[in-house]
Amino acid sequence: MAQPHKSFLEWLGEHLFSCPFKAHFGIDCPGCGLQRSILALFRGDLTASFKFYPATIPLIFIVLFTIVHLKVDFKFGAQLIKIVFAGVAVIILINYIYKIYTHQLI
Repeated sequence: MAQPHKSFLEWLGEHLFSCPFKAHFGIDCPGCGLQRSILALFRGDLTASFKFYPATIPLIFIVLFTIVHLKVDFKFGAQLIKIVFAGVAVIILINYIYKIYTHQLI
């Protein structure tokens, strides 16, 4: 019997990059969950995306804004990029500390 065709997102979900940090040390790195979070966004599940990796939406915003800023050159674009980047770093740090505290790294 022939298998039904998988959607692109299902195929992508089965072919995520493995984390070298996790493979070497056996625990999540501060970036673990980003790929699954982006897939959840593609599926339209904002809640799951946030649970997988809370920094995804601000990270996507900063990347898109930076691309637009490079073309348009907003007056306060560079300062906004620095502020949002610092905010993203804080979100990543808080999320990682939370995962350590709640024993979710393995």
